[in-house]
Amino acid sequence: MEACTHQTKPFLRLDSIDFSYYGNLGEIKVLENINLTVEKGEFVVLVGPSGCGKSTILSLISGLLTPVNGFITFYSEDFAAPRIGYMLQHDHLLEWRDVYHNIMLGLEIQKSKTPENLALVDALLEKYNLSGFKRQKPSALSGGMRQRIALIRTLATRPDLLLLDEPFSALDYQTRLMVSGDVRSIIKSEQKTAILVTHDISEAISLGDVVFVLTKSPCRIKDAIPIEFEKNGIPRSEIRSAKLFQEYFDEIWREIQDENTDL
Repeated sequence: MEACTHQTKPFLRLDSIDFSYYGNLGEIKVLENINLTVEKGEFVVLVGPSGCGKSTILSLISGLLTPVNGFITFYSEDFAAPRIGYMLQHDHLLEWRDVYHNIMLGLEIQKSKTPENLALVDALLEKYNLSGFKRQKPSALSGGMRQRIALIRTLATRPDLLLLDEPFSALDYQTRLMVSGDVRSIIKSEQKTAILVTHDISEAISLGDVVFVLTKSPCRIKDAIPIEFEKNGIPRSEIRSAKLFQEYFDEIWREIQDENTDL
């Protein structure tokens, strides 16, 4: 099915995407007829069984892989290619660098340590109450703090699109709840477009503006579910106790169970 939630020109569009790996056993089809759109400023979540192809979709969007069939199109007023930031399961902070110089790493690689970008780093650290940790080494920080630093490092490169590949899965449950909420707040505050992949239904509901439900491999998009807490007068701080949260959970769970897959 084509999972499109908007009629206007989107920020990103995937049309009829197929992808396969080829090995000694021949073709292994991973993705089949993937169609989705992402609006500018939207927080999109892809949820589905482990190994279904969620991370492959991110790799295609980022250009690390090329689809066998179909087209990936970014729309912009100036026709410039988008800047893409990637957050992975592990923060990959360098232990021999302090927090500030870890954040600077992307700018150094891009050779873009301009006065404007240096000022942005300072502003982000100040805005999110991280200035006091600038000279600390990553080993002195909690897992949640390390992920916040990793996000600031990504934002410092001024990405147009953030790709989040299960960045909270290595954290314990309580830290995961807190940090994931913080990350959503920061991304929304900075007005960034984001795509998160996860196999955690509760996380998908808590973070997403729209949740795309994926099938088992070969992966297809089974449904697109708008998450509308604010529209229903429910503040983000209260969503997990809301009846609507359970309704979304049950709907997504049924969609996945219909495929006879286990999360």
